Amino acid sequence: MTIVREGYPFIATCFVLAVLFGFGLHPYAAIVPFVLMLYFCYFFRNPHRTITRDATAIFSPADGTVQEVVDLAHDPDEFVAGPCKKVVIFMSVFNVHVNRSPMDGEIKLQKYFCGRFRPAYKDEVGFVNEHHLIGLESDRLRITVKQIAGILARRIVSWVTMDDVLKQGELYGMIRFGSCLEVTMPVSEVDVLVRPGQKVTGGKTVLGRIKETEKGESIE
Repeated sequence: MTIVREGYPFIATCFVLAVLFGFGLHPYAAIVPFVLMLYFCYFFRNPHRTITRDATAIFSPADGTVQEVVDLAHDPDEFVAGPCKKVVIFMSVFNVHVNRSPMDGEIKLQKYFCGRFRPAYKDEVGFVNEHHLIGLESDRLRITVKQIAGILARRIVSWVTMDDVLKQGELYGMIRFGSCLEVTMPVSEVDVLVRPGQKVTGGKTVLGRIKETEKGESIE
């Protein structure tokens, strides 16, 4: 397990405060910054995962809980087009927060919306909250993945840009301090397999399966 670089400033600040408080004030004064330092080490963790690439699968981009599965028959996604299903994944402050590409594909759409910071469980957060959207295109289909900020998540981190090619399970960003992601898939191409309340693991859990394709290979 490693720690992503975005966590270094938080960890270093808490470490310095713990030393200053512990030696300058009282050892007990170091407890709070020390505990915060441990939490930031935990929050910014990036556990090693062996990703089994599967050309038929759309993997979960994040660890968390499926909040809802929504039909978009009358309000289709502008990039995916046609009737779609949207899977909303809620991440608590205790989940792994690095995000992974659900499939092999090239980024053909990228948008960043500066919005509000409402609680991630609210129905409208995908529209009014700050969010980052990417559209992935393969030779088979298009999907979108949206990172959404919440009441505690005030920073969306992206490590990709337009025309980047992502491998299935590859890290592409994170959201700091708990929020949610939305994955939108065309119903004509993908059978959605998850249900509300189900726990999912980034790069492991299959959200949906592409119809009539062949499986891929295993990778590290």
